[in-house]
Amino acid sequence: MRLQITHQTRYDYLPAVETAQHMAYLQPVSNRHQRLLSHLLHISPTPAQMTQNLDVFGNPRCFFSLQAPHTQLDVVAHSVVATWTRSLPASSLPWERVREQFRYLSNGQFDSATEFVFASPFVPRHPEFATYARPSFVAGQNVLAVARDLMQRIHSDFVYESQSTQVNTPALQALAQRKGVCQDFAHIMIACLRAMGIAARYVSGYLLTQPAPGTVKLRGSDASHAWVAVYAPDLPPGERWCDFDPTNNRAGWHSPGEDYVTLATGRDFSDVSPLRGVIHGGASHILTVGVTVEPVMEASATDGRPAVQQQSQRQGQLPATGQSQSQSQGRSG
Repeated sequence: MRLQITHQTRYDYLPAVETAQHMAYLQPVSNRHQRLLSHLLHISPTPAQMTQNLDVFGNPRCFFSLQAPHTQLDVVAHSVVATWTRSLPASSLPWERVREQFRYLSNGQFDSATEFVFASPFVPRHPEFATYARPSFVAGQNVLAVARDLMQRIHSDFVYESQSTQVNTPALQALAQRKGVCQDFAHIMIACLRAMGIAARYVSGYLLTQPAPGTVKLRGSDASHAWVAVYAPDLPPGERWCDFDPTNNRAGWHSPGEDYVTLATGRDFSDVSPLRGVIHGGASHILTVGVTVEPVMEASATDGRPAVQQQSQRQGQLPATGQSQSQSQGRSG
């Protein structure tokens, strides 16, 4: 499947921002389930400096700085990717053995997935996560089987409800209230897996959605999405991560399906926020985000770019003008 994604982010500031430094994670990765065919990032006003590199997890990122006063920042990413999917592979390794593999042993062999066993800013340690996870972790079950069961339970036990949480809502609070959005469900599942000693990472990206029967899909009506990847050490090297989406109860090898696009992976949302930065000025702002994901014919995969119909949400007040501030684009889900 070929998918075209337009992701537009606009900040309107009052008063003007004097200077700003931003980091964007808006370029889809190329991996075993997708290939990036084209990518264009447009930033207005034109940055004084812009560099691109890979972060510690191998995600493409773009740093840019704005050194002149501005009352609006507009960032538009156009991407075209080819995707395919594979069903979950067979894993024979019991989850208890996977847990033991990540325990520290003097002179033991290091596995880079170990860093995804520990707590992170949005995924803390707490006994409540282990309590919720434990019914899924039947003795002797392989690691992918327990992950699938946990995914299915979250999908069944939790209610998807927009605006029920905020970007910084603790995962423990979302666990307690049994509702949230895809970012919350991903953080909860990761916290549960790590509580049981299993390596799990956060995946940000997009999902092709279909309009309700009898309606037309609006440009900009999609949103970023988030799901979970679980590590199975007995799979072939380079192919040991399997993806689970508790929001939609779907799973697959490297991706839950060909209608998914992976943007970046990290410990949690804080590692891969689509756009974040530090600004000097701009005491208040309005954030406008629009996302369009649509299939394209092979012949026209790089022809034209869809307009984005914007969806606005007003943000809370930030510190007074003249102080440095941190900001991050709104959440996934």
